Amino acid sequence: MTTPPNIGMLREKPLHASLKRWYAEDGDRVEQPVDGFVIDLVRGDVLIEIQTRGFSSMKRKLALLLDDHTVHLVHPIAVEKWIVKLDEAGEPISRRKSPKRGSAVDIFGELVSFPQLVAHTNLTLEVLLTHEEEVRRFDPTKAWRRKGWVVEERRLLEVVDRVMVDSPDALASLLPNDLPMEFTTTGLAAALGRNRRLAQQMTYCLHLVGALEKVGKAGNAIVYSRT
Repeated sequence: MTTPPNIGMLREKPLHASLKRWYAEDGDRVEQPVDGFVIDLVRGDVLIEIQTRGFSSMKRKLALLLDDHTVHLVHPIAVEKWIVKLDEAGEPISRRKSPKRGSAVDIFGELVSFPQLVAHTNLTLEVLLTHEEEVRRFDPTKAWRRKGWVVEERRLLEVVDRVMVDSPDALASLLPNDLPMEFTTTGLAAALGRNRRLAQQMTYCLHLVGALEKVGKAGNAIVYSRT
């Protein structure tokens, strides 16, 4: 694939610019105005939007575009991440591998902004599983939880896999294979090996798109079943 020459990084964060270059194909139109919005890539009749951060800011944009256009939303999730710390001159002073590993199910943390849109026939979602660097600089006036280290930017190292979500069934396929037919969010969290908050986000989204139904209660916990 030859990268189109007019993809620049002006006003873009490095991760977004790198993913746009990686995703682009010959013939794609870059940063095109469509219905009052600027679209990252236009490929034929498909609008391709690369969203590296929260989905909440895109809710209005998607809702307006999907009535008349096919939109392909691309979102990266870092399955491996390295933390790079810079000194005051911008030179790296350390680089270590983060113990945190992402996976495709982390997309539910973003989809809570508009889970119903997954069922829209004009929307497809693609999750890119990546290796990234997270660059931090020291600012004693900010980020007290990180002892003054502020995330300055994210950098793409490589894309290692792609997961397509083009229907509620595809979204439901992200549930663990060994999950019982009926389960609670506590059971789902255990099957995922993740916290209950993520399990709650998953059941919320999957219930709204019709992939899960509420079938009863176990104590105070709602019991869900695949539809």
